[in-house]
Amino acid sequence: MLWVKVFHILFVVSWFAGLFYLPRIYVNLASETNPETRATLLGMAGRLYRFMTPLGLFALILGLVLWLHYGIGQGQAWMHAKLLGVLALLAFHLSCRRHLQAFIRGANPHSHGYFRWFNEIPVLLLLLILILVVVKPF
Repeated sequence: MLWVKVFHILFVVSWFAGLFYLPRIYVNLASETNPETRATLLGMAGRLYRFMTPLGLFALILGLVLWLHYGIGQGQAWMHAKLLGVLALLAFHLSCRRHLQAFIRGANPHSHGYFRWFNEIPVLLLLLILILVVVKPF
């Protein structure tokens, strides 16, 4: 079980690195007017999204193994709340994809200010999930 935990944490940390960095690229994309720089940023964003998606998938699979196979958190309210946080992370991940597709089409309706705020969502979700996992407030 400890090896599963180690790799779950590794993939979670790696996934979060992508979730933190991709919106920062969007901040720059939203204000960039130079076509060459814009193409470079779009390439970076696309490669990062393709790289971080399997990391998130592995984190989710290993988390499910810990929960369903090893029984970690089963029947406990903190785990149910954590799962809601994970669903919110999945929604954020998918919204990153939607934003990327809008940038690729040249149809992004949002300002760099919007993406500065958007960038804070994974930080808040990480804090919430860490509190739930470590403190187990209920």
